[in-house]
Amino acid sequence: MFDTRELGRRPGALTRVSRTVPAPAGLGIEVIGVPEGAPVEIELRLESVVDGVLVTGTARAPLEGECVRCLEPVHDEGVAEFQELYSYPDSDGRGRQAAADEEEGEEAGFLEGDLFDLEPVLRDAVVLALPLQPVCREDCPGLCPDCGARLADDPEHHHDDAVDIRWAALRDYSRTLGSGERPREE
Repeated sequence: MFDTRELGRRPGALTRVSRTVPAPAGLGIEVIGVPEGAPVEIELRLESVVDGVLVTGTARAPLEGECVRCLEPVHDEGVAEFQELYSYPDSDGRGRQAAADEEEGEEAGFLEGDLFDLEPVLRDAVVLALPLQPVCREDCPGLCPDCGARLADDPEHHHDDAVDIRWAALRDYSRTLGSGERPREE
């Protein structure tokens, strides 16, 4: 929860807040996310407007996951930007705004006294900013589709060309011709 008392209800009033908070659980997707309890650095700009408090901010957090190509661990830093209007609970536009938001399927953010909860906005912003397919490095070759060997460890890795079973008899026939044997006539 963040406090807006210092800001007051004077439109145009502005304050900046910097805070480091522990990351909540489940802040990520299947392959990458922010570890629970990791420090999330938040820089906020709180601006008083007629209808409430406009919160604009940036969040930086460490990311941990796995490369989608080779399954090696990935460690990175994520940056997410966000903006949200927290309306005053007793503002005149509350009914109109709440009705409009319900039609769109969005939840309206309201101040609770002089406090607002940033977690839902932060969660949405961070998850949307995550890479959908994280890689350990941009040119990661991944894994061998035949045996699962990590191709970055052995760039010369290859397998003999597989022969289609439908052509196996013809391959055997060509080998007998190449060896000088005469094919049997049946």
